[in-house]
Amino acid sequence: MTGGAGFLGSVIAKKLQARGAGEVFVPRIEDYDLRDLTAIRRLLADARPDIILHLAARVGGIGANRAHPAEFFYDNLMMGAPLLHEAWKAGVSKFVALGTVCAYPKFTPVPFREEDLWNGYPEETNAPYGLAKKMLLVQSQAYRQQYGFNSIFLLPVNLYGPRDNFNPDSSHVIPALIKKCVEAVARGDPEIVAWGDGSPTREFLYVEDAAEGILLAAERYNDSLPVNLGSAFEISIKDLTETIARLCGFHGRIVWDTTKPNGQPRRKLDTSRAKAMFGFEATTPFETGLRQTIEWYRRSR
Repeated sequence: MTGGAGFLGSVIAKKLQARGAGEVFVPRIEDYDLRDLTAIRRLLADARPDIILHLAARVGGIGANRAHPAEFFYDNLMMGAPLLHEAWKAGVSKFVALGTVCAYPKFTPVPFREEDLWNGYPEETNAPYGLAKKMLLVQSQAYRQQYGFNSIFLLPVNLYGPRDNFNPDSSHVIPALIKKCVEAVARGDPEIVAWGDGSPTREFLYVEDAAEGILLAAERYNDSLPVNLGSAFEISIKDLTETIARLCGFHGRIVWDTTKPNGQPRRKLDTSRAKAMFGFEATTPFETGLRQTIEWYRRSR
């Protein structure tokens, strides 16, 4: 399981243990840099995997994507395409590739259906990342067609939950807002600053639900049609910010910095294919997940 020591991977590792998985090999970047072909080949020789869950990615919010577009493209492409190719050559029985909602066109009809994936260019701020991950879908379908290789491609929305990345230089919107609100309360600040104008909408998936969806797909789904993983709950950034402020006990002003980009106008997935193909539906209510994430951050900071 690449990325197995990370935010999502650590939750999947626990669930694999609970399911009785005999051996779970988690490569560390210090030992295997997946951008290096020789490291990939060494990893496959050392681990001899039956199934690969490819979760490793270089990820971040709008700021990080704007600052490092070339790295986000190259690192994600080179961690993915050679790994899938070498996995096929090594006789791996199944490859589970994790894509991203950022692969969807900027103006996709809501809710996003998998059929709309190629109907336009992604939102500019995260297009290099989204397209690099999307190449795994092309590769998955091509290798199934030519070689009969069993690989699947999943499209999760933004994840959140305990152990998320709270680094302000690279975090996504939920941990960034939780950090701002918790620290503003601690310092007694009268206001916080949020990016954009609050109008875009987003969908978020609690990390425990995401892990369950990925494992159900690994167990039950054997096709290269892409599959959305989401919660089917859409919320505006304005409502999200106000909700997080309330749950953190911040009662000051929220100032919108409209010099900062909004990102994609709306995001909400059609999640019917995941339910039909492998019986996955998210079960964690949004406020419940937020409370657990805030509690974890307060304990760990």
